[in-house]
Amino acid sequence: MFIKGSIKFNRAAFRYGVTVADIISAFETYIFEDPVEGEDNKFLLIGFYTKANPIEIMYNRVDVDRINVFHAMPLRPAYGALLVRRKHG
Repeated sequence: MFIKGSIKFNRAAFRYGVTVADIISAFETYIFEDPVEGEDNKFLLIGFYTKANPIEIMYNRVDVDRINVFHAMPLRPAYGALLVRRKHG
């Protein structure tokens, strides 16, 4: 999994009130991670933020050791079914 210093945060990732701590928590507790179908270098991760609620994160890989998080928000119902899949990277 990614370490804290290897994550770049795009300003848009904080649009919905999510914090850096929330995003780090989601990466530490993720239960689903997969490439976004039909998109090049776009990944969806579902984990739990600091208040223990599910959160969705989208990111791109910058290189083998670094990522760019550009979207983070409380989990939308459209992705809720993915919680059942419980798929790790």
